[in-house]
Amino acid sequence: MRAPEFILILISMMFVFSIIRHKMGIPARSMRQMRGGPEDSQETLRLRQEVGELKERIKVLERIAVEKEDTLSRQIEQLRDQ
Repeated sequence: MRAPEFILILISMMFVFSIIRHKMGIPARSMRQMRGGPEDSQETLRLRQEVGELKERIKVLERIAVEKEDTLSRQIEQLRDQ
């Protein structure tokens, strides 16, 4: 195998692997991520806070759904007793 063929095979393999990575949803590393600048940490903190708020909202919604389910089952039982 000659050098140009080898280089062509390497480039094509890199291309195929990048397509597979993209299809699987694995992000490529950017230069900003490699630097780890202060804007990354602020963005990370903001996202963590937002995730925490969303988790709290989900807990409230789950509680509401469970309460409605309990009252509905109680109402059904009352109708059966009548």
